[in-house]
Amino acid sequence: MDEQDGAATLQEHRTTTSERGPFCVACCTCGWRGPARRARSQARKDATDHAAE
Repeated sequence: MDEQDGAATLQEHRTTTSERGPFCVACCTCGWRGPARRARSQARKDATDHAAE
């Protein structure tokens, strides 16, 4: 049962990045939103760090 709960938690944190003008923003299905970044790589790192928390 614990494994199923863990799997549901991982599915809740699906991150994406989107571009808004010259900036890239990381977003998550849980409602979290990262800061606007000029570097796409930094926005992806923000998303990875959030999902790991």
